[in-house]
Amino acid sequence: MDLHSQISAHFQDSIATKESARVQLVDPIHDAGELMVHCLLSDGKILCCGNGGSAGDSQHFSAELLNRFEKERPGLPALALTTDSSTITAIANDYSYQEIFSKQVTALGQPGDVLLAISTSGNSGNVMEAIKAGHERNMRIVALTGKDGGDMAPLLNEQDVEIRVPSDRTARIQEVHLVVIHSLCDFIDTQIFRGDDV
Repeated sequence: MDLHSQISAHFQDSIATKESARVQLVDPIHDAGELMVHCLLSDGKILCCGNGGSAGDSQHFSAELLNRFEKERPGLPALALTTDSSTITAIANDYSYQEIFSKQVTALGQPGDVLLAISTSGNSGNVMEAIKAGHERNMRIVALTGKDGGDMAPLLNEQDVEIRVPSDRTARIQEVHLVVIHSLCDFIDTQIFRGDDV
């Protein structure tokens, strides 16, 4: 395959994955949006975590809520657990990398808060530990996964929501995760602010 065709194939594969996701993920995205809206209207907050590209996604989501998405409105309480290098390195050094998110969830999470847990494979150990800590704090979990859901899927209970991208390719999963994040931001803005500029 020449490089022009290879580039074109990326677009074709991305479009096909998004089309499959459109069919399969509307309901879980809606459910996750309802869960987040209820949390925010009840004076709760959303904590977000992930590794690598998923760390970037967690920061992207929290920034869209705390600042704004596509409309002028008050900031909403969201916090990425991936941004404080002193906290992360202290926990990793004194305890283990597996605990970099869970210790923050234990310290910052409150009953009724939501944890947005992102892992393309569903097998990120530190994200799974964060889910366990979230449950201990009576938080609800929204998990963004892919492939077969990995080891994260069995950790979720009936009050949690998994949004599992129908793909085995990390790049395609990450691309759909971004669409999911934007869909959730739009859902939250529409439900809380009723589509009117504030």
